[in-house]
Amino acid sequence: MARTILWASLVLAPVAIAVRYAIHPGDVGMFVLAAAALVPLAWLIGEATEHAAEHTGPGIGGFLNASFGNAPELIIALFAIGQGLPNVVRASLAGSVVSNILLVLGIAIIVGGDARLNARSLLLQLGLVVVAVLAFLVPSVPGFGENRDSHSLALLTIPVAVFLLALYVWQTVRNLRRHAAAHDEDASEEAWPLATSLAALGVATAATALISEFLVHSLDGFAHSVGLSEFFIAFVIVAIVGNAAEHGGAIVIAHAGNMPLATEIAVSSSAQVALFVAPAVALLSFAITPALPLAFRPFELVAMGVAAGGVAFVLRDGRSRRWEGVLLVSVYVVVAVLAAVL
Repeated sequence: MARTILWASLVLAPVAIAVRYAIHPGDVGMFVLAAAALVPLAWLIGEATEHAAEHTGPGIGGFLNASFGNAPELIIALFAIGQGLPNVVRASLAGSVVSNILLVLGIAIIVGGDARLNARSLLLQLGLVVVAVLAFLVPSVPGFGENRDSHSLALLTIPVAVFLLALYVWQTVRNLRRHAAAHDEDASEEAWPLATSLAALGVATAATALISEFLVHSLDGFAHSVGLSEFFIAFVIVAIVGNAAEHGGAIVIAHAGNMPLATEIAVSSSAQVALFVAPAVALLSFAITPALPLAFRPFELVAMGVAAGGVAFVLRDGRSRRWEGVLLVSVYVVVAVLAAVL
């Protein structure tokens, strides 16, 4: 029954597109409709990823989901830079890292329950997030208490971005080869063909990117109607919306009992934001202007570092337990509350 409802609710995506261009609703109405349309799209991405993982294994499946799921965030970030919103971009990037490894991973563990995980892969990716946070200190520290959008900090960001992208490419190739060598099982008869899975991922991601843009356009008006700060909007709302695909996908897959894939999606998505999306946005911003320095606020750096280190400690034994999921979600709520008062 639930699957039937989700399949049927995919019609919300074209409805949202039609309403946006034909009726031009108010910000509150557009925000609600866009958010509702993102839910079935996130489910479709999760469904297609799970079928693709039947052919590739959970490690590569998690990489595919993170890659397709982070495309909307990359698009949203570049759009926001063009609109002159660098603080929103940085806060949403930091919020994405934190929400994936605290909120999404926590909910996935609660839904999926006790299970054995691939501790080696998860701990390695969490370690990469810590490395990225340390690299972010290079342009961030000079910007403490000063103009974080200066051109000098943007130039200082270039070597940091290049280093993180090189590290991401090296680790991704290495990780995919290891997972490919370890996965020798045949796909089940119920699995979609790999080409169908990838096509569904592409179409759903494209629709998610477009509708996410609608939602971002309406965020300001929606936020004013409920009295939220710009930082909270970016760190919590934009981060969650920009990652709606992998958020929903990880939780749906965890509910189906595939905890290794669900945790790979949550953690690999966080690592991909830190090592790929953030530096890619920074380098591409030079073509848009003004260039975006990766000069994060102290709160953003601490939140990312503590989240990655804390989750690594929780998952060090390679097992998930529901109380650990509750703990991670609780920590995220505390972080979100702090973001609301800053």
